[in-house]
Amino acid sequence: MSNSQFDTAKKQCLFQRFFKLQEHGTTVRTELVAGFTTFLTMVYIVFVNPQILSMAGMDIKAVFVTTCLIAALGSILMGIFANLPVAVAPAMGLNAFFAFVVVGAMGYSWQVAMGAVFWGAVGLFILTLFRIRYWIIANIPLSLRVGITSGIGLFIAMMGLKNSGIIVPNPDTLVAIGNFTHHNVWLGALGFFIIAILAARNIHAAVLISIVVTTLIGLALGDVTYNGIFSMPPNITTVVGQVDIMGSLDLALSGIIFSFMLVNLFDSSGTLIGVTDKIGLTNEKGTFPRMKEALYVDSLSSVAGSAIGTSSVTAYIESTAGVSVGGRTGLTAIVIGILFLLTMFISPLAGMVPAYATAGALVYVGVLMTSSLTRVKWDDLTESVPAFITAVMMPFSFSITEGIALGFIAYCAMKLGTGRWRELGPCVILVSILFLLKMVLVDA
Repeated sequence: MSNSQFDTAKKQCLFQRFFKLQEHGTTVRTELVAGFTTFLTMVYIVFVNPQILSMAGMDIKAVFVTTCLIAALGSILMGIFANLPVAVAPAMGLNAFFAFVVVGAMGYSWQVAMGAVFWGAVGLFILTLFRIRYWIIANIPLSLRVGITSGIGLFIAMMGLKNSGIIVPNPDTLVAIGNFTHHNVWLGALGFFIIAILAARNIHAAVLISIVVTTLIGLALGDVTYNGIFSMPPNITTVVGQVDIMGSLDLALSGIIFSFMLVNLFDSSGTLIGVTDKIGLTNEKGTFPRMKEALYVDSLSSVAGSAIGTSSVTAYIESTAGVSVGGRTGLTAIVIGILFLLTMFISPLAGMVPAYATAGALVYVGVLMTSSLTRVKWDDLTESVPAFITAVMMPFSFSITEGIALGFIAYCAMKLGTGRWRELGPCVILVSILFLLKMVLVDA
């Protein structure tokens, strides 16, 4: 055996012992392929997240780097400590809520708003530390969980339609169809259908392909300026160290902080359960091996991400793409993390992407998130009415917080009004009372 063959065998032995590859029925090569596959399906976040957060006044180049950094850190930690093929990165949905509602509509500076993200992440970590997170997941009704997920999906889709110009403000009808004589409207629509068609054909990199195609068309039309491909990572001091953590400790922001915490709780926990269930690790109670370590990693990643200036971090459902090609261990997640680190050196590409190129991705995420509405018991009005109110009030009120609040209150009202108060758990009652107090004392 040559020295190179000996070194390769030694490395595989180390991977085998640490990740238990044989026990999970996989190999180093399979894990490498799985990591690259998942990376291709989710790398769009390094283009979309900076675009969205830049609308809150953040430096788009710096956010590109922090997005890569936290995706790399979270994924590598998930691989090392939880040994799961689950990627972690900034969450879609909460970034739009941060930029368009907390900063755009409510008028907070991005520094204060990011501080609220930080405290929401700290709250999530505390819930995880004291195992309250498990209790909340188990005691909030399915209809409300589905309503929250679907409402965020509708909210994100609305932002995508707005960014592409497909819908525009109208003083008489609130919104109206955009001007289809503008090519950005057509390109936004084209981007969405490229994703939808490729995804329907099981092409994992559908979102990335759509962003590349629409950006190249924009380049041909003169909307985009080519600035090269490779460069050293841009300066991040315009974002890192600028988060106003203490300034966000404001009673008026309590509902916002609670919303960041609650939505991240359901989003991340649900994704972890979904991915591990696809691997075959989840039992009938919804738990899986090393669940505690996975929840710690995702909550601490959220704390770290908000501290350096990016939106809440969550496990990514795109991880199932890597699982579908054989990924079974944390080696997959570590490969993803390393690829995100390398991505930091292509920052000129991120600066080229126009808003309409990422609009289709937002609408597509909306489609995926609203698909969970099929799980609602529509023939039971005590379940369907709260789910409906939660979902539609998020885009209609332009607030994820208000949608969650009204959904919880509606659930209590329907159960009490129909004499089914015994179905109300202490968690739902407590959250509803807190939201009512916020509306009376804080919002008044």
